[in-house]
Amino acid sequence: MEFILNRPWSQIPIKPLSEPLLEIPVNFHRLEPHPYLSIGAPYGSIANPWMLRNEVIKFLEIAQNLLKAECNDLRLAIFDAWRPISVQEFMVNHVIKTECKVRGIKPNSDDQSKEFLSLINEVEQFWAPPSVNPLTPPPHSTGAAIDLTLADNSGPLEMGGEIDELGDISTPNFYKELSINSSNPKYLLFHSRRMLLCDVMIRAGFVQHPNEWWHFSYGDQLWAWLTHSSYAIYGSWAPDNN
Repeated sequence: MEFILNRPWSQIPIKPLSEPLLEIPVNFHRLEPHPYLSIGAPYGSIANPWMLRNEVIKFLEIAQNLLKAECNDLRLAIFDAWRPISVQEFMVNHVIKTECKVRGIKPNSDDQSKEFLSLINEVEQFWAPPSVNPLTPPPHSTGAAIDLTLADNSGPLEMGGEIDELGDISTPNFYKELSINSSNPKYLLFHSRRMLLCDVMIRAGFVQHPNEWWHFSYGDQLWAWLTHSSYAIYGSWAPDNN
């Protein structure tokens, strides 16, 4: 499936740093089994999604410390980190096939072409094209992006929507107005938790994806766009890069 969505940050040039990917320290909580690895995503010879750029890990440690200072009983819980382009392609196709099945859409049906195109457009808002063009790498392929949530000793907190869930419910501020105008206390809880996660990550040096409460990055094209930097510092990384 070919995506044609032109993201505003995709035109930002990349001046890549020669910096390795390292495994995220074991003191960070991982949500295992890994969601994509467990369904057969092709990670290749390095079947380790728990990797990030060295500098990104340093900022992640800062965010963890900031969170601990705010709420000593909470910690960051990592859902996904490095994602090779092969996995990006696998997951995009997986999501499209799954949603077609859930919604009863037949991709090759002329009668449902509008429904199928609408679904593709929706998927494009959350999943970057699996581009092999070095000028437009998917964020997770750079080792600069991470998907994560909050957790306590009992496990991940309820955030008012699942990671990777399609739709407006995944936007960071989805519960903002609801938390003010509704008497449902859960809306305020979800909003406050999302804002807490955002706060510690932003203060640590990350930027947040505008459509996803769980997605943060440092050094990629999205980061450059949101911080008004003239270029990104991380391009796509693969085992044969080093």
